[in-house]
Amino acid sequence: MMVDSELKLRGFELLSKAMGLVEAERFICLIQREKFDYTKWRQSLFAELSGEEISRRAMQRRQATKT
Repeated sequence: MMVDSELKLRGFELLSKAMGLVEAERFICLIQREKFDYTKWRQSLFAELSGEEISRRAMQRRQATKT
C-alpha cells in the first residue's frame, strides 16, 4: 500500500500521461471546486455494463497497451 504522497504522485503521473498535463490540471481543478462524491460517481460510472463487459473491455485495453 502506498503512502498518501506516493498515491498523489502516481495518480497525477497517470492522469498526465493519459490526458496531457493541461487536461490533468483542469480535471483536478474541476474535482476540487465542485461538490463531488467520488464513491457515488464510481458506482454509477459503469452501471449500464455487466461485469463481463467491463472485464472484456479491460482485457482489450490491456492487450492494446502491450503492443
